[in-house]
Amino acid sequence: MNKTTMRAVGYRESLPVSDPQSLVDVELPVPEPGPHDLLVKVEAVAVNPVDYKIRQSNDPGGVTKVLGWDAAGTVVAVGEKVETFKAGDEVYYAGALDRAGANAEYHTVDERIVALKPATLSFTQAAALPLTSLTAWEGLFEHLGLENGGMNQDGALLITAAAGGVGSITAQLARALTSLTVIGTASRPESVEFATRMGVRHIVDHREPLAPQIAEVAPDGLTHVFSTANTDGNLAAYAEALRPFGRIVAIDDFDSLPIGVLKAKSISYHWEFMFTRSLFQTPDQDRQRHILTQIARLVDAGIITTTAVKDLGRIDAANLREAHRVMESGTAIGKITLTGF
Repeated sequence: MNKTTMRAVGYRESLPVSDPQSLVDVELPVPEPGPHDLLVKVEAVAVNPVDYKIRQSNDPGGVTKVLGWDAAGTVVAVGEKVETFKAGDEVYYAGALDRAGANAEYHTVDERIVALKPATLSFTQAAALPLTSLTAWEGLFEHLGLENGGMNQDGALLITAAAGGVGSITAQLARALTSLTVIGTASRPESVEFATRMGVRHIVDHREPLAPQIAEVAPDGLTHVFSTANTDGNLAAYAEALRPFGRIVAIDDFDSLPIGVLKAKSISYHWEFMFTRSLFQTPDQDRQRHILTQIARLVDAGIITTTAVKDLGRIDAANLREAHRVMESGTAIGKITLTGF
């Protein structure tokens, strides 16, 4: 490849998303792949809460920082120690938090956290899946201890914000790969409709007390909770609704947690952060490649579907600012994507 510079979108200081300088179009050098890296021509990206949270809280002090941790594209070069991929492969991945993001024409990523994209999806549809699928899979099958494909499991699973990016893929996986009764929180008609379409059997309104509503649809109580939002505010309700020895996995951020309410029922609490493996270079990093490969197989078999809902057009600063604005509003359904430069 002869190209030495590329278009990208970055930020240089933490500013409100209403400020045109909060995300800006830039020209950067094309990165060189390391020994285990792929150099990917980015065809589409998706936006997650981690994007705006980092933009808001991590001021780069004038240095250009590129965000974006969901991408699909074509491999154009590989590092000397790469074993799994070759130039021309169409891939998808969530990337690593401690490396430059994918809001750029070209992006380097460790092959161990990359998989071939679902063959039946466009780049745009595929870009919506990696981060949330990894979060959902690790949360369900590694932290909550559910059996993948175990269709004789008794119990009920509550998913908060079931129409969101993580909630909607978690609902699909739980519906397809477990026998649990899937309950989800949603409030607006459009989010209720989407969550139901994604696999939620019973809807409870998160604007109202949760425990009484859960008791109506799951009279024997919950066995598992996948908490994507307001974990600190909902913990007492979870403790009331869960059976003894129930499990909670959470992904959101808060300052403190009244975890003592879980003791009487011996309820276990787990964190899920899909960047842990790449941040700490754990020996099982390639576990994420295997998870994404399984997700692609499920998609291509028609068992689960993309959660891409709205594409905002080309990858540029103006469109990414709009994506951040919608994500910050807390009203996003499914995933927001951007396609091409």
